[in-house]
Amino acid sequence: MQKINAALALALATLAVGFLAAACDNTAPNNAAGNGGSATPAGSTTTATSSSGNGLKIGSLLPATGDLASIGQQIIPAIPFLVETVNACGGVNGQPMTLIAVDDQTDPKGGAAGMTKLATVDRVAGVVGSFASSVSTAAVSIAAQNKVMLVSPGSTSPVFTEQAKQGKFNGFWARTVPPDSYQGPALAALANKRGYKRVSTVVINNDYGVGFEKAFVQAFEKLGGTVVNKNNPIRYDPKATTFETEASAAFAGKPDAVLGVFYVETGSLLLKAAYQQGLLQGVQVMLTDGMKSNEFPGQVGKTNDGKYIVSGVIGTVPGSNGKALETLTKLWQSKRGSAPGEFAPQGWDAAALLALAAQAAKENTGVAIASKIREVANAPGTEVSDVCEGLKLLKEGKDINYQGASGNVDVDENGDVIGIYDVWTVGDDGKINTIDKVSPTK
Repeated sequence: MQKINAALALALATLAVGFLAAACDNTAPNNAAGNGGSATPAGSTTTATSSSGNGLKIGSLLPATGDLASIGQQIIPAIPFLVETVNACGGVNGQPMTLIAVDDQTDPKGGAAGMTKLATVDRVAGVVGSFASSVSTAAVSIAAQNKVMLVSPGSTSPVFTEQAKQGKFNGFWARTVPPDSYQGPALAALANKRGYKRVSTVVINNDYGVGFEKAFVQAFEKLGGTVVNKNNPIRYDPKATTFETEASAAFAGKPDAVLGVFYVETGSLLLKAAYQQGLLQGVQVMLTDGMKSNEFPGQVGKTNDGKYIVSGVIGTVPGSNGKALETLTKLWQSKRGSAPGEFAPQGWDAAALLALAAQAAKENTGVAIASKIREVANAPGTEVSDVCEGLKLLKEGKDINYQGASGNVDVDENGDVIGIYDVWTVGDDGKINTIDKVSPTK
């Protein structure tokens, strides 16, 4: 891992890159793996230039590389798309927005280095990021210390709720995705609905995995279920590369189902190890949002008869059903020829809230954004799903209630939102399909 000073040097060397020029020829959005381009190099930045140094400057801190790259690259384009949209209708406080994008490498050290750069070198007012809860944990204290508003489109650990209640973030934290204190019970409700009585768990050993595990266990037991390895939880090192022992332990005793709380790269290896040991037969695999990537069925591989190993697995993921989703989908289609990927709506909403809050405050600072972000996200106010309409009303001194692409994004005092969850599965063709919706039962 590069030291922070090295990361800063690399970042400074790239500050001359013109983001708007890249956006015009559509180079930056096509850098996502799986979309005809190569992944963004680790630690790289992309800068949007502005005609004035006083305009709103935001950053993104998302995984272009690392264990969550396949998901991060689905989110990353949403942020420049939002910036382009805002600048096309007059910007914020009469000036264009500027975006500086940093790859957090799905690594807490990379995230801390990136957040330090964004806060102290680039002096951004707000940041969209990160996705991994472990990376956001490393970044949020730096953001709060430097009075930078951090809005995550994907960090779901319940730890953030508890720390927000303790006042650790001083209001400089929010997320557009609901915490796993909701998703855990939603998945438990799904397991109960399907008649699973005995479930074991295997999770990545970080804030995301352990937090989700705790929420699921509590909810599943309340519904009358048994977690067979509750007293001997299986938690693997995020840096691990072999998983035979963990796979064997998770499937021991033939539970009805095994809940895996993984990231794509390591989770695919663990499921492949389970298959190679003959453990998947007759046991339902349940997964979470961290594994919902179009690449993962192929990464796990196929059986000897050509069937995808993970055919039939089920999982949950925060759903998107907001009033702005149709508009975002049309924009995405026009620019990339496809529908927005997982968590792209949450990324769009995170950037939108930063812009709207700055306009509401009439000031392009992190302190100003933090003071207004709940005001523009929640009632009362005119409901708006078009960010440009919202900016116009705010300029006129009117109150708004932003209705996002992911949902209504009503942000509570802890920076949390509540959402619904899509139920997904992998078909025999290796494609992921949404088959149901489920709500948390608290």
